[in-house]
Amino acid sequence: MTYTETIDESGSTAQNDPSKRRTKIWLAAGAGLALLVGLGEVGSHLFLAPPPAAAAPAPVVTVSTPLQRGVDQRLSFLGQLAAIKSVEVRAQVGGTLTAVNFKDGEVVRQGQLLFQIDPVPYQIKVDQARAALESANARLALANREFARAQQLKATDAGSQENVDQKLAEKAAAVAGVDGAKATLHDAMFDLQKTRITAPFTGRIGTHLVSAGNLISGSRAASSPTTLLTTIVSLDPIWLNFDMSEADYATFERERASRPGPLANSVEIALGSQSDYTIHGTLDFMDNAIDRASGTIHARATIQNSDAKLTPGAFARVRLAVSAPEPALLVPDAAVLSDQSDHAVFVVGKDNVATQKKVEIGALRGGLRVIKSGLAATDRVIIDGIPTVKAGAPVTPQAGAIRFAADQD
Repeated sequence: MTYTETIDESGSTAQNDPSKRRTKIWLAAGAGLALLVGLGEVGSHLFLAPPPAAAAPAPVVTVSTPLQRGVDQRLSFLGQLAAIKSVEVRAQVGGTLTAVNFKDGEVVRQGQLLFQIDPVPYQIKVDQARAALESANARLALANREFARAQQLKATDAGSQENVDQKLAEKAAAVAGVDGAKATLHDAMFDLQKTRITAPFTGRIGTHLVSAGNLISGSRAASSPTTLLTTIVSLDPIWLNFDMSEADYATFERERASRPGPLANSVEIALGSQSDYTIHGTLDFMDNAIDRASGTIHARATIQNSDAKLTPGAFARVRLAVSAPEPALLVPDAAVLSDQSDHAVFVVGKDNVATQKKVEIGALRGGLRVIKSGLAATDRVIIDGIPTVKAGAPVTPQAGAIRFAADQD
């Protein structure tokens, strides 16, 4: 065997022994393998999937069975209040306005003095007519005496029939003169009375349009221009005018025919933006034809207004009950989901899983929505917590209650 000695660049001596060289190779391989195993273990810890997260708890919701209550069928309309009586106050005689005896906007009573026109010129005419009547009465008295004397003379053949006829004609003329004088006096007295302008009925008066001191014109038959002084509208009772569509009118007639009596003629009214229908009236007029242009028929209700709280011209909502109360199911309006023309509610089954039920809805009653079909009286309806609910997902139900708000009925 040959022994070889080599000197490396550093000057150290290395023995060229094959067995030692194999040992070094095996040691290097083992170290590499150990390094790979260690890296694999580290990588396995780095790339393992995280443990699954815990499932979210089921949302808590409030459930209740539908409220069962008797509900009547109603028709609703928008109407406008109107005065039964309305008048423009104008003078029937002309002259100088001397007084305005009311406060603008107040309630005036029938016969109350409103305006005073200077009566002096008309009093003069009355005095003249009265004097003319006295003169006519004197002429009539003379004609009566002369006629009686002519009859006496005729009876004693001292007078002629012609004289009797003449005195009779004079008497008739005197009678006509008295009648004419009386008519003239009545005419003058009428004009004098019309210098006092009074309220024709009890109602609310508007503003005065002419002040005292102005010269106004008047006419009995309005044959010449007259001066508008003010306006008055009656307040008690008052009308509520509204229009029914052809379909509503058909429903009204059908229900009224099946249930005759005062029910179909009773109306409830809410003013403006008020939600309470606290005012009651009676439907007492229905027009005789449907308007071809609008497809509606005019109707009118009469309302008592003794406290004068209702004002002509104001708008009001009116509802008309056309049927007796019938059993119905009601749920909060917020519990009803809308999807275009479809409606649904969430109900909870025995397994506490939420499902949707398609329903047909009706009107609002007492702040609640009437359910016409699609819901059973035993269904547990979700009435609160709806935004957290998904169809087919479990929920945690807790008992609630549905309450009817009588003040919103």
